[in-house]
This record gives sequence, structure tokens and C-alpha cells, in this order.
Amino acid sequence: MIINRRKALTLAASSGLVAMPFVQRAKADDKILNVYNWADYIGETTIEDFQKATGIAVTYDTYSSTDEMQAKMLAGSTGYDVVDMAGLSLQRFVAAGIYQKLDKSKLPNWKNLDPEIMKILQGFDPGNEYSIPYMWGSVGFTFNLDMVKERLPDADIESLDLVMKPENAQKLADCGVSWLDEPTDVIMMLLDYLGKPRDTYAPDDLKAVIEAFKAVRPTVRTFDSTNYLNALPNKELCAAGSWSGDYSTAKTRAKEAGVDINLAYAVPKTGAPAWFDVFCIPADAKNVENAHTFLNYIIDPEVIAKCTNFTNYANANLAAKQFVSPDILANPAVYPTEDVMKRLWTPKPLTEENDRALTETFNAMKSG
Repeated sequence: MIINRRKALTLAASSGLVAMPFVQRAKADDKILNVYNWADYIGETTIEDFQKATGIAVTYDTYSSTDEMQAKMLAGSTGYDVVDMAGLSLQRFVAAGIYQKLDKSKLPNWKNLDPEIMKILQGFDPGNEYSIPYMWGSVGFTFNLDMVKERLPDADIESLDLVMKPENAQKLADCGVSWLDEPTDVIMMLLDYLGKPRDTYAPDDLKAVIEAFKAVRPTVRTFDSTNYLNALPNKELCAAGSWSGDYSTAKTRAKEAGVDINLAYAVPKTGAPAWFDVFCIPADAKNVENAHTFLNYIIDPEVIAKCTNFTNYANANLAAKQFVSPDILANPAVYPTEDVMKRLWTPKPLTEENDRALTETFNAMKSG
């Protein structure tokens, strides 16, 4: 997904995660590794534990938007050895020679990966040759139910009418409506809402999205993929476009801050895209052996479970479920119910033309 997400948890960052010694630039030697990932999109001590287990010094850089990540990777010569990216864009990056094939003989933990998810990922990565699945989830909205019901007592949080019909959106404007700052997720969800075909991105369909959104654009406080994790617990928003795990993270942050808040996450009944994030090794990586060591470490069941327990995102590792918190396994926002799974769909890989059209459409939506 041009997603992401699977996003920057600013509160966690302020608690010291990204200030740990392991994010300092390592000296050039044969025991180093340079990783590029979404901010705070990993276990609380994963990098530190990896360093202790292997003696490999890790430089851990983060990004806060898909555009930022893609621009850096397409420019080349990044110096990274492992990169996390949206599976939706992977095929185009592989065609551009950005990544190299994985050596599966160096990944004995590959056996732990969920075969059903691996089949889905072959739509992005035929033969699963270039990537290893990390986290996956859905796109939807997180709501402060008390604030929403105060303004709209009969609100149906599973319907995008709540934020797309002007008469509803206007009543929520004062308590704060935020949309994800990610063109693919937002536009795909709105194409579903408007009953338009998926994966074609016809000019007339994209114009219809722009026109429909224009009616509610004045009610949108912000387009954001990061700060809503703070704004929701702080009761600065009552409706926020979000990814599945972020609802749980925001709820946890509120509880830790002693804030009593009634949050709920919903995937629209009209449908929404599922997303998958994957780890890859750049073609020009200098520390390929260390990169494989890191990837194999990440798909260790206990290691990836700790990542899920911290980020509140589902992983693609069957063997890890016994180590994942029971509360998270039972959370339908993280591991969707059968009914919600029927609403989710896997987009086809984006072409460069698709990407450009979606970006232009989104810019028009934001400008009003």
C-alpha cells in the first residue's frame, strides 16, 4: 500500500525510542547495518536486542510519509541495507532495479510465514523473490464515539456517509475531522464508496472523487498520517482516517495518559483496501549478509510478536500467534473478523501512470 502505514507514533518517539544509542550512525566496518523504516514501526527493543544478539551495529533511520521514502529510494545511493515499503508499489520498484533478490538459504525462519499471505503477496512480488512480509492491515476511520454521538446520535460509523455527506460532516467539523495524508488509501476507499471500478483509475472516476470530496473539504481540519495518534487521545479529533493498528495504539496512549476515551475503529461497509508492508534489500546495499541476518531475525516468531505487541499491527507469521498478546489477537481492528475481511480487497500493483494520476487527484482534493 502507499500507505502506510503503519505510521509514526509521535508519543512513542517522545518517550525516547528514536533517541536510543542504536540510531547513531555506525562506523564503517563489517558489523554494521543501515535500516530505513516508518517511524516507531517496530518493537520497543527490537533493534537493541538484535544488536546484542548479533554484534551488528544498526543505524536506524525513519520516514513519516510514503512520498518521502519513495523519493529517497528512487534517487538511489541511499546507503541502506534493509528498507520497509508498501507492497503495492514493490513491483514498480523491482522493475526499476531498486531491490535485489533475497537469498532464501539465509532465511531459515521463512518457514514461519503464513502461506495464505504469501500467496496474496505474489500479486506484488511473483515468487516472493524480493520481499519478506512485515505487517498488514486495513484502512478505515477511528472515531471518538462520545464526541460523535453527541453531535449525531444515530451515527453509523461503518458508513462513509458519516464524513462524506455534508450535513453530517458539518456537524463533526467543530470536534475535528482528519483524513489520511495518503492518496492511494483515501482515493481507493472513496472509489468504493461511489461505486466506481477498482484498479482502473479512469479519469472520469477520479473526477467524480474530486467532486464528491469538494462538498466536505471545508469540514476537514487536516490531512495527516502521523499526528492523529496524539490528537485522538487528546480529544482534538472526533473522526480520523487511520490504519487498523493505530486505533489500538491511540487507545493505549490515552490510557497511559489517564484519559478516559471511547474510541472505535471501522472499515467502511462499502469496502476498503488491505495493505501489506514488506522488507527488501536495496540493489546497492553494502552489507547484504547482515541484511539477511536482520530479516531472518525479524521473522523469528517471538521477535515479530513483540513488534506486533508494540505497534498493534498484525504480522504475517503463523508461528508468532502464540506469542502475540491475547488482547491483540482478539481485537477485530487488528485481526479482522470474517465479516470485515469480506470488505477488504487487495489492489493490483500501481503503474507509474496510476501513481501520478492518484497524486494529482489527491492534490486537487486537498486544494478544494
